[in-house]
Amino acid sequence: MELKDQIEEKAQRATFAAKKLATLSVNSKNYALLVMADALEEHMEKILSANDQDLANGVVKKLGKPLLDRLMLDTIRIKAMAEGLRQTASLPDPIGEGLGSFCRPNGLEIQKVRVPLGVIGIIYEARPNVTVDAIGLCLKSGNTVLLRGGSEAIKSNMAIVDILTAAAYDAGIPVGSIEFIENTEHEAVNMMLKLNKYLDVIIPRGGAGLIRTVVENSTVPVIETGTGVCHTYIDESADLKMASEIALNAKVSRPAVCNSMETLLVHEKIADSFLPEMITALTAERVEVRGCEKTMKYNESIIRATEEDWSTEYGDLILSIKVVATIDEAIEHINQYNTKHSEAIITKDYNNARKFQKQVDAAAVYVNASTRFTDGFEFGFGAEIGISTQKLHARGPMGLEALTSIKYLICGDGQIR
Repeated sequence: MELKDQIEEKAQRATFAAKKLATLSVNSKNYALLVMADALEEHMEKILSANDQDLANGVVKKLGKPLLDRLMLDTIRIKAMAEGLRQTASLPDPIGEGLGSFCRPNGLEIQKVRVPLGVIGIIYEARPNVTVDAIGLCLKSGNTVLLRGGSEAIKSNMAIVDILTAAAYDAGIPVGSIEFIENTEHEAVNMMLKLNKYLDVIIPRGGAGLIRTVVENSTVPVIETGTGVCHTYIDESADLKMASEIALNAKVSRPAVCNSMETLLVHEKIADSFLPEMITALTAERVEVRGCEKTMKYNESIIRATEEDWSTEYGDLILSIKVVATIDEAIEHINQYNTKHSEAIITKDYNNARKFQKQVDAAAVYVNASTRFTDGFEFGFGAEIGISTQKLHARGPMGLEALTSIKYLICGDGQIR
């Protein structure tokens, strides 16, 4: 069978299953998710063995450390994925939720309710946990899913999909609700982007190149999950100890993820007090620092930042630093170079905090906290399908509600127009 026919067949099965899954009871969905969580832990060795093969291939392909970190699974991460499924099961079911009702003067009674989107296509790169999060959230929200992961994690993804589909179908989930495209050629992605007849939406998760390809070439509606050029601004009134701890966490806790800080902005009035120790702490964590001219005077190891640096998502232990004269300059810089993902201000000034949150254009805007919290699990969503940086339909960490649409239910007694 040709690749196009294979992909269409999977999409057809998902479309057929969607009609059944949409009407499945919440108890049935929750039971299946719990069974699936147990199955992940029971078959942990199978997943780890597959992941070892992916990691070995990644080393041969000379993948960078950040990418290998995203790819790597261990018992802790697998247990966290299972816990994500259990948390998703514990969340309220959005399907069928009433969002309001009213009666028109002509007697028509109109009710607004949540319904599944239908069939969701997920295109993603080297993070096997996305496979679990996507399947769990889609099933709980009544959506079937067509997955296409990257070549770097193909063994891990196939093992996870095998385990979860077997558990889900044994637990009563309609066959076809979980479909996975094993082919890792770019041609498979191009074909998936044209499946208007079957897919209701496509959600890309990965680097800027993948997201741009999907957005520019898809004829299926796309929810754009963004790259993360995230900033932390240290205001002149900031608690410097707090600022140092937050900035260090935002950069080094997991530099490969999209909510890590890429640019640090520092008010010039506290730069002398803050930057020397901050730069020392960063270099101790093996962070390569690139800075503006004012920043460079604090340490001879600092590389001069270029225009390109301000708009780059490094995904690595690299950080750009800029000294600014005012909060307005900081806000202007952020709005010029950010990707509308996550931004933070560290300040004791209430008015500056409010100004920053009102004027910065991003999905998540923090006061005195690390940007690393932009995450579905941390927001209490159980997991996330991605972090949307666009403004239509969904924005920020996308949990269950973001995977629903609405339907109007109208009842009359013979009205005609």
